[in-house]
Formats: sequence, structure tokens, C-alpha cells
Amino acid sequence: MAASENNLIDKYLGPGIFVDSDSASVQHFAERALQGLGSNPTECGVALYYAVRDGLKYDPYGMSLARSDFIASNIAERDSAFCVPKAILLTASARAAGIPARPGYADVRNHLCTPKLKAAMQGKDLFIYHGYVEMYLEGRWVKSTPAFNKELCDKIGIKALEFNGYDDAMLHPYDREGRQHMEYVHDHGTFTDHPYERVRDAFRNMYGDLDEMLSRFTGDFAAEVTT
Repeated sequence: MAASENNLIDKYLGPGIFVDSDSASVQHFAERALQGLGSNPTECGVALYYAVRDGLKYDPYGMSLARSDFIASNIAERDSAFCVPKAILLTASARAAGIPARPGYADVRNHLCTPKLKAAMQGKDLFIYHGYVEMYLEGRWVKSTPAFNKELCDKIGIKALEFNGYDDAMLHPYDREGRQHMEYVHDHGTFTDHPYERVRDAFRNMYGDLDEMLSRFTGDFAAEVTT
């Protein structure tokens, strides 16, 4: 690998404001996930993916747009989160393990939803800035989406998204019954750190009064969710 390419990759190894991979809680999260494993980056990347996917339940009802809720060291202390914080945590824990990683964002339709969630979003079915992760494994960037935990997927009849470290693992377009589940509409690309202001402002422009919107996010998402 040329020196210039090395420099480009290395910038995805260091800590950021939100991807604070040097924090004690992120380091501890990564250490627990990698306990008993060797130093193979692909095996470690896969283990970290599952630690985030299933270690934190997917729950958009706990969504907040406070800056502190998008900092990996805070996310690592939780037992639930929505897609963006989960992507931030996977990015940070990968960097803590010495794996170059970066968060990415895309607009999607047919996201897991509840009538309450859809009403709070003014009936819109477009979920903007859905979070995913790219890890640099064996000389190339590989995408993964650690959002939906297996328990939730099993409950609603969607095949849990598996990741092998070699193939991109984005969300399946169809559920187990052949119904369309998710469609990627627009990819915003990847970033060195979480673009907090950009995402916050996009949410405001798309969904209006965020305080009112977020105040409706209460209840048991897993009990109410539909496809």
C-alpha cells in the first residue's frame, strides 16, 4: 500500500468527538466482545458487529437529538439505541480494536415501524440518515448494518442480517414472507466522525418540530412494531 493511501486509511483509526474510540467505556466494550479471540481483523470485525447488533436492542422510542446521545462512550453504557448510535458505537469499537472504520448514512423506505412512530413522523415513510458502518478489512471497505437485533427480527419474521467480514451486509429488501422490507433511496456517503449538525438539521427540515416529535416516542417498540 502506498504511503498516501496509508495516510488516508489511518485517519479512520483515530478517535473523534463522537467516535471517541480512546474512551474507557468503548475500550471495555471492545475488549468484552473480543475476549478469547486472536488478532485477525476480520474475525474481530465480525465479533464487534454482533456485539453491537445484539448487545443493544433496537429502539427508536429512546431516540434523542442531544449531542451527548451520539457519543460512543455514552452509547456503550446503554442496552438499547436506534440505528445511528449503534453505527457510531460499532465504528468506535472497531477503531479501538485497531480496525479502520467510518460511519455512513442513507435514506431508506419501509423501515421497521409502528403506527405511533409513523404518526410522529407526520405519516412519512422515509427514514433519513439511517446509520451503517464501513470497516477496512483485508484491503477493502466492507459495509454492515448493526441496527436490528436478532430477538426483534425473530419476533416480526425478518431474517436477521448476518455479517461475515467479506461481503457487504446491508438490510435485506424482503422479509421471510417475500414482502418488501426496506429500500435504500439515497446514500449520503461516509464520514470520519458523526456529522451531528448535518443530521440534526436534516431531521428538523424533514420532520418539523423535533421536540414534539420525540415526545411521542414512548411505549414498547418491540411489542408494537410492524413491517
